[in-house]
Amino acid sequence: MASAAFEEIAEDFEFLDEWEARYGHVIDLGKAMPALEDAFKVASTKVDGCASQVWLQPAIADGKFHFRGDSDAMIVRGLIAVLFALYDGLALADVGKVDAQAEFARLGLNDHLSAQRSNGLRAMVERTRKLAAEALS
Repeated sequence: MASAAFEEIAEDFEFLDEWEARYGHVIDLGKAMPALEDAFKVASTKVDGCASQVWLQPAIADGKFHFRGDSDAMIVRGLIAVLFALYDGLALADVGKVDAQAEFARLGLNDHLSAQRSNGLRAMVERTRKLAAEALS
């Protein structure tokens, strides 16, 4: 269950043979994302479990999950952009149904991120699922 935006990223990855090019693409995705205002970079939006500073700001509208995010690390900011493509605009009830690990495996991210970044990505996914579940209840 991947969005059109995520499928576009997956297609781009198919054409990029080298992992350096794929990392560069992830970084470019992060650079293209609007920055999160400093007012939202607070303890309540901070994601625990990430080595970098990471903030996710949810915005629920019409039963759909939306969020904005930011990080002080460029590669992590790019990973937030990948998460955005995966989750933004989904119905709240569908957020928990996304098999994020399988989708990241399609991109090869599971095999090419450091253990620290993998843990951070997992923490971001858990935070996203928690935010959607809280909005449902």
